[in-house]
Amino acid sequence: MKRLFSIALIALIGSPAAAQTKAAGQAPPPAQAATKTEDCGCDAKVPADLFAIVNGVKITAGDVDEPIRKSLDGVRNQVIEARGRELYLQINSRLLDAEAKKRGINSPKLLEQEVISKVKDPDESELQSFYDRNKSRIQGEFKDVKSQLAEHLRNQRQGEEAKKFADRLRAGADVKVFVEKVAAPSRESDRTRALAAVNGAEIKSADVEDALKPLVFDAQEQMYKLRKGQMDMAINSLLLEQEAQRRKVTARALLEAEVTPKVKPLSREDPRKFYDENKEKITGGYDQVKDQIIQYLREKEEYDAQGAFAARLRKAAAIEVFLTAPEPPVYNIAADDQPYKGRADAPVIIVEFTDFECPSCAQTQPIIERLFAEYGDRVKVVVRDFPLEKHKNAFKAAEAAEAAREQGKYWPFVEMLFQNQSSLGVESLKGYATRLGLDREKFDQGLESGRFADKVQRDLQEGMRLGVSGTPAVFVNGRFMTERSYEALKSEIETVLAQRSKGSAVEGRTSRGQTSPRQSGHR
Repeated sequence: MKRLFSIALIALIGSPAAAQTKAAGQAPPPAQAATKTEDCGCDAKVPADLFAIVNGVKITAGDVDEPIRKSLDGVRNQVIEARGRELYLQINSRLLDAEAKKRGINSPKLLEQEVISKVKDPDESELQSFYDRNKSRIQGEFKDVKSQLAEHLRNQRQGEEAKKFADRLRAGADVKVFVEKVAAPSRESDRTRALAAVNGAEIKSADVEDALKPLVFDAQEQMYKLRKGQMDMAINSLLLEQEAQRRKVTARALLEAEVTPKVKPLSREDPRKFYDENKEKITGGYDQVKDQIIQYLREKEEYDAQGAFAARLRKAAAIEVFLTAPEPPVYNIAADDQPYKGRADAPVIIVEFTDFECPSCAQTQPIIERLFAEYGDRVKVVVRDFPLEKHKNAFKAAEAAEAAREQGKYWPFVEMLFQNQSSLGVESLKGYATRLGLDREKFDQGLESGRFADKVQRDLQEGMRLGVSGTPAVFVNGRFMTERSYEALKSEIETVLAQRSKGSAVEGRTSRGQTSPRQSGHR
C-alpha cells in the first residue's frame, strides 16, 4: 500500500507540525487575523517584570522585551493564527473519519480513493515549464532538481484535490462554528468551551489546545531563546559599565585593554582550513568567498574574546536570574497494541518513534537496550513507527517488522533490520524472515498484501499529532527528550522514579492518618 501521509493528508486533516498549513475546505474568518495585543497562550511562566538582578541593579521585562518586540510578536502571531486554523483542521478530520466509517474503510484508504488516485504525476514538459518559469528562484540545473520539482508539483496537486474533497464533505454535513475567533483558554475551565460541532459532535477548546501542544512549546522555546540572548547582552553590558566605572575608564577603553590583546591573529592557513571543513555548506569557490571567510573568522575571534571577558566578570558578580526555560509538555501517548518489552505496568515508559532506515535510530538502540538491562522491570520500552519520506524502504520495513511480530519474532527481526540498513528491499526483508525461521508463506502474504500498512499509518498519524518531524523521537513518560544520550535518558528515568517514590511515601503517610504537607497548609 502506498504511503499516504503526503500533503494530501496534511491538507485535509492537518497536524501540529503543519499547523501553519492552510486548512482545506474553508479558511478561517477574517476576524481571526492576529493582533499584537492578543494572548497567544505561549507566555506562561515568564516573569511579569523582573528578569534579573546584577550586583543589585534590576534588569526588567521592558529592558529585555522592548528591543526584541517585533521578533516576539512574530512568534506570538504564528501561534494565534495556527490556533484559528486548527479548528478548521479538526472539523475536516471529523468529516474524513465519519465518511471513512460510512464506507467501511479507514481514513488513509479513503484518501487513496478520493485524492491520491486522482492526481497525475507531472510529465517532463510540465517539469521543464515550471523550472523555466521559476529558475531565478531555483538553485541547481534542471536535471539535478527534477525529482524535487516533481514532488513539489505532486504535493501541490494533492493539496488542491484534498480541498475539493473537503468541500464536498462539508457540503453534505451539519457543521456549526460557534466562535468568530479561537482564543487561548485563560483558565482550565475554558478548555471545556465548545468551539464548533460536526453532525452534533462538539469540538472543544481542549481538542484544539491539545493538538497545538508541540507548536506552543516550540514557540515558548523560541521566545525563551530570544529573551535569554537579549538578557545576557543586558547583563554583560551592565557588568562592563560597572567594571569601567570601578577602574575609572570608559567602556571602550576597558574593552581595548582586556579584549583586543586576547584576539588571536589569523594565520594564512586558517581561511583555507575553514573552507575545506565547511565547503559542502558554502556556495562558491574558495577565491570567491575568501574575503568573507576572513571577516567572519576575525569577528568570531573578537566575539569569543569578549565572551571570555564577560565570563570573568560574571564569575565575580552577584547575579540572580528569574527567566527559566519552558517545561516540555507531557503527552498522552497510546501504547496499546504496540510492540513492547518489559513489565506492562512499569513506572517508566520509554516510547520511541523510529525509522529502520535511519542511522541515528540504529545508534540509539544500544543506549535504550543498556537502560532496559539496567532498570529491568521498572522500565517498559514501546516502539512506534515513523518511516520518513526520504527513506524509500523504511515504510515496507516497518510493515515487515509487524509481520514478524505476528509470529513472535519482532525484536530479533528489528535487530536484523538495524544491522542491515543499506539492504531493506522487499527481497532482503523476506531473506531475513527465512534466517529467523519464520513461516515464509504467512510472512510473505502479510507483507505483499499491505495488511500491516494501517498499523504503520496509525503510528505516523500519532507521531504527527505529537509534533514528531524526525527520528528517533524518544519520550519518557510522555515527555519528549531533546537529548537522547545515555546520561540524559538515565537522568530522566531517575527523576521519574524519584517522583514516584516520593508520591508513594506521601500517599503511605496520609493513608496511615497523617496529613500531607498540602493538607496541613504548608507549601
